[in-house]
Amino acid sequence: MLHLRFRMRNSLRFDLLEQMKRAVQAMNHRLVQRIQILLEALDENRSYAEIAQRWYTTEVTVKHYVEAFLVKGMASLKYKRPPGRPSKLTKCEQKELCDCIDQGPEACGYDCGCWNSALIADLIEKRFKKVYHVLYIAELLNNLGYTCQRGRFVADHSDELKEKRQTWETETWPATLKLAKEKKAMLLFGDEASFAQWGTLSYTWAKAGVQPVVKTSGTRRAYKVFGLIDYFSGAFFYKTLTKGKFTSESYQAFLLEVLDKTNSHLVLIQDGARYHTSKAMQLFFALHSHRLTVVPLPAYSPDFNPIEYLWRNLKAKATHLRYFPTFDDLVQKVDASLKAFAQLPQDILALMGKYCDSPAIDPSLDFLPVLPTA
Repeated sequence: MLHLRFRMRNSLRFDLLEQMKRAVQAMNHRLVQRIQILLEALDENRSYAEIAQRWYTTEVTVKHYVEAFLVKGMASLKYKRPPGRPSKLTKCEQKELCDCIDQGPEACGYDCGCWNSALIADLIEKRFKKVYHVLYIAELLNNLGYTCQRGRFVADHSDELKEKRQTWETETWPATLKLAKEKKAMLLFGDEASFAQWGTLSYTWAKAGVQPVVKTSGTRRAYKVFGLIDYFSGAFFYKTLTKGKFTSESYQAFLLEVLDKTNSHLVLIQDGARYHTSKAMQLFFALHSHRLTVVPLPAYSPDFNPIEYLWRNLKAKATHLRYFPTFDDLVQKVDASLKAFAQLPQDILALMGKYCDSPAIDPSLDFLPVLPTA
């Protein structure tokens, strides 16, 4: 009988020992045993029969380990995940179950709006006459590509909104940009924001198990700000309110200030807030149509208004995880942040990325709009 003797390279022995070390740390006993068998067979040149007796296995298994290692090397040490017990549901039944889950509980005859494990187990038993333990349902759904998620609201006229949003991107916005260039106008995105005295919460680093806490005065008062940013220059106009609510009257006062500070035509893009579209505002826009053109944004589309990102950045800078014992403390901090942003037109222009990246948009200019004088 032919006996082959092997001499293992030091580098290969080192690789095997390192792999065994990782297997021990992972408590992969099967792989640890396989590597030890290989070391004894290839490094110590023990017989297959001796190794099989020592490790309570068969000579065929030892031979298979050695041959696979000689052919594939370290790659032979990777185990495929065992197939496990076959699913009780056929492929067709699994697809039907997925369709039922996607339709929701009410469509399947249940008087509720949320799926849970017990409900799905009941559905499987009634529809497919197969019993699943409720504790296994989560693994079954995970294998089918489902996760437990928090629901979100969507408008019941979402198809109509989707169409209007598409029209804005492909038709309204390009036409508005063209109009602004023809009139050599400032192209202003407008919106309002409120900064609460009780501050705003956000994520931050902290020790595990120790939730960050922020003191609050509990005072239900907010500092309100009107804002406009220019698409072309990054100019930032704002007006603050220490008292009262946003109204058509205060909005008109803000726009009059902006008209006084500028000489060019203004193309104003705004949302459908009531104080933007009231009869008083319609009259105001008609009286100032020679200087002011208004373009409404589609409903429920804050992502189309770049100034929303400015408000987010400003809150992160001014109010996130901060304590304001008095309203004046809040006012001072917000005012300082507003003033700082007004001096950073390039940062404001960076907020226009959604529009500058659009294929329907040409951000190049052959003119400069008339900016406010110092």
